[in-house]
Amino acid sequence: MLAQGCARPSRSRNAAAGQDDDTKAQIDKLWQEVQQEALAPQSSIVPGSILCTVCLRGIKAHKKCYLVVEEPKHYHEANEDCIAQGGTLATPRNLRENNDLRDYARLSSPGTKDFWIGVTDIVKEGQYVDVNSMPISYFNWDRAKKEPTGGKRESCAVLSLSAQGKWHDEVCRTEKRYICEYLIH
Repeated sequence: MLAQGCARPSRSRNAAAGQDDDTKAQIDKLWQEVQQEALAPQSSIVPGSILCTVCLRGIKAHKKCYLVVEEPKHYHEANEDCIAQGGTLATPRNLRENNDLRDYARLSSPGTKDFWIGVTDIVKEGQYVDVNSMPISYFNWDRAKKEPTGGKRESCAVLSLSAQGKWHDEVCRTEKRYICEYLIH
């Protein structure tokens, strides 16, 4: 599904001081494209184009692209934002995906401790599902802190960098940065 021509910019070994300026210019151009596509009517959006931009700005792993969003939002607003961009909140399906998300989040947003992920028990306490209401089988709760501990008050999952990628539940109305996930077919 990736559009043709979607690739990371090549870097020449002969490139000198202008390399950082070129990279910044490319990132600025991609950001402008994302903003224009987000404002365009849905019928004019080319799905591969947004996906290319996301994959270039984020990381590509496990047949998905992931993108950290720096603007803190409530859980539901974060998921709506991911959906508006063609994805959902990231839902790690195994330890490898979880560790890749942890490492990517640490590099992308140094100093940030927690990120929303697409795991919640809002519908039925203790029954965690993904953002599509599908049961999940992989969990990475911080058992050292006896997570999940929130009862009905804390129903949304957070990937915690301070706990080396372990999860804890949190009040969904708390504003946090988040990670979106986009499927590559």
